[in-house]
Amino acid sequence: MASCLISRHFALSLHRNVRLSAPACRYVSKAAPKTQQDYDYNGPSMKTTVPGPRSQELTKQLGEIQNVGAINFFCNYEESRGNFLVDVDGNRMLDVYTQISSIPIGYNHPALLKLMSNPNNLSTLVNRPALGILPPENFPDKITESLLSVAPSGMSRVQTMACGSCSNENAYKAMFIWYRNKERGNAAPVDDDLTSCMINKSPGCPDLSILSFMGGFHGRTLGCLATTHSKAIHKLDIPSFDWPIAPFPRLQYPLEEFTRENAQEEARCLEEVEDLIVKWRQKGRPVAGIVIEPIQAEGGDNHASPDFFRNLRNIARKHGAAFHVDEVQTGGGATGKFWAHEHWGMDDPADIVSFSKKLLTGGYYHKDELQADKPYRIFNTWMGDPSKNLLLAEVLNVIRRENLLEEVTRSGKSLMNGLYELQAQYPGILSRARGQGTFCAIDICDDATRNSLLLKARDKGVLLGGCGDKSIRFRPALIFKEYHVHMFLNIFNDVLAQHK
Repeated sequence: MASCLISRHFALSLHRNVRLSAPACRYVSKAAPKTQQDYDYNGPSMKTTVPGPRSQELTKQLGEIQNVGAINFFCNYEESRGNFLVDVDGNRMLDVYTQISSIPIGYNHPALLKLMSNPNNLSTLVNRPALGILPPENFPDKITESLLSVAPSGMSRVQTMACGSCSNENAYKAMFIWYRNKERGNAAPVDDDLTSCMINKSPGCPDLSILSFMGGFHGRTLGCLATTHSKAIHKLDIPSFDWPIAPFPRLQYPLEEFTRENAQEEARCLEEVEDLIVKWRQKGRPVAGIVIEPIQAEGGDNHASPDFFRNLRNIARKHGAAFHVDEVQTGGGATGKFWAHEHWGMDDPADIVSFSKKLLTGGYYHKDELQADKPYRIFNTWMGDPSKNLLLAEVLNVIRRENLLEEVTRSGKSLMNGLYELQAQYPGILSRARGQGTFCAIDICDDATRNSLLLKARDKGVLLGGCGDKSIRFRPALIFKEYHVHMFLNIFNDVLAQHK
């Protein structure tokens, strides 16, 4: 089946006859050379509005089984390829959102299809072992080949998990275990610890906390929700912990015009972090860890300077708290470096780094001292999936072979330059263009206009996503080239020009 799909995709690539047709584009964009991969389409092709009739029919059908309020449309993944997502009504869209930033090298990449068609990989694909107790023979080698080959600075240990939320949830547990072991002087827990924890009481269940930031998003499971502060809909009606929440810097743009103001804002937030750590210690709920995203994604693509993160790292060290960098959305190369925290220029940037999305599997890297001290403390049935490590190893081969991080840097510069021009052209609609690599965003004048632009862009063949109160975020695959940037900019300009 996989080999047939490869053949069909190569055959289709020889018969490209669809061209991007945009009416007299108002955005002046030089067309970049077409250096597309063989498995990419030439441009969008729209047959219906989105969602089309078939998507609406399937949504109604699924609605009788589960909640479908979040579904945009149904997809034809077999016909999707490269930077283009095809829906069940035959609409082909340039995907600048990529399944919430989780497609690393586009749809149906030939290297991954070839990997899937290799009979030597069938056992890995068919069997999903309980990795914590019965891992396969080649698991250490495959982890070394995939995850450890891109380990963050100073880390040689990684714990695999299934998704971003369970990665963070277990990273939090690791921080709490580490902190309590420090408090006990690494002595064994006493009987009072063992009995009290069974009824959710101290000292076995200690009153520890994790400091997070307003606007942050770390997941929707119970512990993660206590550190998620992006949208009320995620948290409504769910009990939570009394943990400290610090302000995240709200930078003013353009950055070069507000250097002093932004430095003052970051200093204010750092001072509040220290005040909260002291306050929670006095409340009897000391801060065991600080968790932060290098760029607050779901919360509105909020940035801070490398100095802010360096100082925050020092504060964590000063107060004996673990420093957890959540790279679930930013990891994997979208910022032009494999890990967004590499932009900070630090030799010792974190104690824990969590990941998922573009790395296809979940988990967290950690310093040696955060290794769980006993079996079953960090544990679940699957603890990841060996087939995802197999895929990731090949994704990393493609990234290196095709120099995709350099591609991201080039495309990111073109995207940011285009956003700056559109922002100047439509100042009543657009503002605060920002980004690193192709991990970019721009603010829209209000939420209603943002949502309208997203729908109009989709009907013209560009799939985008929102974040924060009124931002549009850009999350293309690593194979998003300058040609695709200009394709997007021309279509988006057409949408803006027609906006009433």
